[in-house]
Amino acid sequence: MISPPVPGQDPTTSPPRRGRPGYDLASVLTVAVEVFNERGYDRTSMRDLADRLGIAKSAIYHHVAGKEELLRLALDRALAGLSAAADRARALPAPAIDRLEYLIRSSVDVLEAELPYVTLLLRVRGNTEVERAALDQRRAFDRFVAELVAQAVRDGDIRPDADAMITARLLFGLVNSLVEWDRPARRAATEPLADALCAMVFDGLRARRGPPGHPPPRPAGPGISSGS
Repeated sequence: MISPPVPGQDPTTSPPRRGRPGYDLASVLTVAVEVFNERGYDRTSMRDLADRLGIAKSAIYHHVAGKEELLRLALDRALAGLSAAADRARALPAPAIDRLEYLIRSSVDVLEAELPYVTLLLRVRGNTEVERAALDQRRAFDRFVAELVAQAVRDGDIRPDADAMITARLLFGLVNSLVEWDRPARRAATEPLADALCAMVFDGLRARRGPPGHPPPRPAGPGISSGS
């Protein structure tokens, strides 16, 4: 299993390798992640990376042993941010519901700061040992979220019929969907994305107009008119 880097430490800076002038490991990794996201990791060759960088393949091997090491470094970078966010949420002296909201906000911050790397993490399918190790860490993260949900249910802060694991997956399915559509440069300067997401998750969308506990009318079944 991959051990995530120390929070705050950039895995591209350690251990250093001697490289061709003008192409350090960080720049090679940045381009590799870009190409992996465009073409898919399995369909990307070292020749593709060399062509994008405009250098010989041998120059890349000054920095890394091969394509899989680039993948490991990229996934480590995404996982380090999420792992640090989970550690902070775990240690927060607050009710589970507040730690859950903190974790969601922190995860959105990580996603926005490391968008290409988190995008790559969310697209791995377990075809290599490196990918399987990353998926194991993602599952551990999901279990922690489920534990927070379950505790918040026991505390009476989340409705009692909420299934912990389903709720955890729905919450982070929503967070993870940001990689598909969020483009900070194009987004209007409104409230922070984490604020908008947490308002919807924790406060809901429906304006409360009826008496408390009064359920809204259910729609008719598919293709059936409510007046029939």
